[in-house]
This record gives sequence, structure tokens and C-alpha cells, in this order.
Amino acid sequence: MTLRGPKLWLALCALGVVIVVGVTALLVRHPGSVLDVLPGKPVAFPQLDRAALDPAQARVVDVLQAQYDAQPGGSHFSEGVEEPWCADFVSWVLNEAGRPLSNPNSGTWRIPGVYTLQEYYQAAGRFAAPDSYRPSTGDVVLYADGSPLGLHANFVVVVDDNAITTVGGNEEGGIRVHTLDDAEIAGILGYGRLAT
Repeated sequence: MTLRGPKLWLALCALGVVIVVGVTALLVRHPGSVLDVLPGKPVAFPQLDRAALDPAQARVVDVLQAQYDAQPGGSHFSEGVEEPWCADFVSWVLNEAGRPLSNPNSGTWRIPGVYTLQEYYQAAGRFAAPDSYRPSTGDVVLYADGSPLGLHANFVVVVDDNAITTVGGNEEGGIRVHTLDDAEIAGILGYGRLAT
């Protein structure tokens, strides 16, 4: 069968619409969606000298490694709620490590949003601006909506001269470890310092 005239034009228009919609769906990331491609290099969980860490840092790293090894789904950290779970992961890990947060809106340990995490850390006097603070193991990185990671939160586990290694939930569908060069971590809202 050969298409001619209006039928050919209609078929080409339909094909064009399908291509545009498909490409748009691949390129547009909706706020709060699972991060599919992160900047930085995915790496294995780092081997850390736990004796060089203070007890709070060591406990956070122990909990992070256990969850990284187990890879439970996101609803494990969000009390069964199906939602973007990076902030839930942060809250859950700190609660398990004996450093629970307190949601400024509900008073519970679980803080399901990045901006609410920021509000908590600011009220607790533990929020640090990215331009005046170099993070430490166990600190939480809070990323702005326009950052390469979108609106997101994860933990610092290693700090080198020009890079940080992070562990986060809701990254590429699970719990992932990435090393980010300083140039790749633009758009940071700030850091939530670990309570010691």
C-alpha cells in the first residue's frame, strides 16, 4: 500500500508527534522523580577506617552500609508511603543511628521533604552554607531543585581535596554511592551537620 497526498501528510505528522513526545519524555525529569542518571562516578561502598570516625559518624556509616548491602525498597524508609524517598532515607538512617530528626511540622522522626530537612537543620543551628563549610562524614547534602541532581538529599561519607563521596536513597532506583567532583556539585542548598 502506498500513501499519497493527504494520507502521506497525516502519517508523517503522526510520526513527528510520536517522536517529539518520546524525546520529550526522555529528556524532561519531573521534580521528585527517581534519579536515573547522576553526575559523578558510581562507585562501590568505600572502605572507611571506622576508628578514625567519632562514634556518631561510625554509627551512621554502619547503618548506611547495611542498607546499601540490603537494598530495600523506598517504602521501607517512608513508613509504607509511596513517594520520592531521598529525604525519608536520610531521616530513617539518622533515626536508626540514634540521631533522630524532629519534623518541624509533625514532630515525628520522619522528614519526607528536602526543604523541610533544610528548615529542620536551620532551626537546630546545624545548617551550613556550601560556600563557607567543607562537609564531614555523616553530614547531609541538600541539593536545590535546579542542581544536576534535582531537589535531593544524601549523605557525605568521604571528603577528598576536590570531591565528595555520597550515599543516597532514591538514586537510580535504589541506594547508590557516587563520587562527585566539586565542579559537579553546583546547586547545593547547604549541608546538615551531623549531631555529635
